[in-house]
Amino acid sequence: MFDLLNFGALLPVIALVVGGAAILLLELFSKPSRALLVALTEISLIAASLVLIYGNFDEAGFFNMVLVDGLSLASLGIILCASIFFIPLALTGMRFIEYQFAELYALFLFMVAGFAVMVSSNNLIVILLALETASLALYTLISMHRRDKSLEAAIKYYTMGGMAAAMIAFGTMLLYAATGSVDIAEIKLALAASDFANLPLTLAASAFIIAGLGFKLSVVPFHTWTPDVYEGSSAPMAGYMSIVPKIAGFAVAIRLFDFLAQSPDRVVYWMLFAAAVATMTLGNLLALVQVGVKRMLAYSSVSHAGFVMSVLVIGTTDAHIGLFLYWTLFLFTNLGAFVMLWISRHPSKVWDIRYDHPYTKFAGMARLSPMGAIIMAIFMLSLAGIPPFALFFGKVFLISEAIKSDHLALAIIMLVNSAIAIYYYLKLIIYMFLHDPADNDGTIYYQNGTTAIKAVLGVAAAAVTIAVFWIDPLMRMLTPLLTSSGY
Repeated sequence: MFDLLNFGALLPVIALVVGGAAILLLELFSKPSRALLVALTEISLIAASLVLIYGNFDEAGFFNMVLVDGLSLASLGIILCASIFFIPLALTGMRFIEYQFAELYALFLFMVAGFAVMVSSNNLIVILLALETASLALYTLISMHRRDKSLEAAIKYYTMGGMAAAMIAFGTMLLYAATGSVDIAEIKLALAASDFANLPLTLAASAFIIAGLGFKLSVVPFHTWTPDVYEGSSAPMAGYMSIVPKIAGFAVAIRLFDFLAQSPDRVVYWMLFAAAVATMTLGNLLALVQVGVKRMLAYSSVSHAGFVMSVLVIGTTDAHIGLFLYWTLFLFTNLGAFVMLWISRHPSKVWDIRYDHPYTKFAGMARLSPMGAIIMAIFMLSLAGIPPFALFFGKVFLISEAIKSDHLALAIIMLVNSAIAIYYYLKLIIYMFLHDPADNDGTIYYQNGTTAIKAVLGVAAAAVTIAVFWIDPLMRMLTPLLTSSGY
């Protein structure tokens, strides 16, 4: 029986859970400092990463419900990388009380463990349980920011998350009724053997699961929670939410919908196509009219999710490689942009009754904080897809793959949306470099800029700027991982 558990396949998750439990036990017997809590959390994340890099994963674990294929390894790599860069941001120069609590760090590790299981499982029940484990921890982390908007954000996210879980559960039930299994591999075999005999039931199940995952991926029309939740969260948490839950959702979607998209009449294919086009287009249009930078970045992350959803429409292995290339580049770019909002938060200066980060707050930033303006401009140019910055290469790869796979209409829509996005990213750059400072003595910048945070910013800015030099090694690593996996 213990052989079936195969603890070797579970070692990354075990390292995270043990780290979280150790932090809680430490809290029982002492009052650890914030620096110690950050160090212990980083050690747990790095330990999980080392196991991921050097582990010998030959078999599935947990009764064949936790996989160790290329898709899970690539997804978990992005999750751990984002987490390792996120935790040092707790060493802020300002006294945000949530970072004094050991529970925050334990919940964070349990959340990462939940997402790790989610991207590694081939069983829909385990995926749902892992998703809820991660989500419940995330709701709590958002509410711990201790602001009025934070509690509102947590409640909204909890409510929407509950609806999403219900839809995934109902879709899973319908798939079980159609195929007699909740294992994705067995579902594929059953549908192929029956030639989609239960097509109406399968299509209904697909619609519910697309809707449920759509909440997590901020897919239109299930995106409405995104700007409010991002606004109520701390800026680093908002940046983290734009990366990690979404790559987990994409991993599950690839496992399930690559096959279902080939169903007769291609109804699932057109569902995914409509969702991708609507998400990237509406996300862009809504970002155009925002007056707050944080909400602009929230809607832009919706648009980026729609852009990457094109991978589910294209459905080739090269497109899957492009997804992980794009999301790795997006990791450094978007997290860096949100960190810039974090360090520019002022404890007493109120720039707008409604928004913490209106565009006017950044007027004349190039004169008051030239280096800060340059770093923020780098992140904006990358998000816009301007060469030679990071996301340019990700966008070119996905658009070229759409053209190569005879999805010309999709490629044109992706190009048009990339052009639209340039406007609202350049708008912030214009405010920083071409507008005069408005009632600003420069004290709003680097209020939280400790050495640890500046190091994270420096690494992110460097990664975005010199991406052309490390993309090829990344591709060499991703290609054999995803090419050899059957998902």
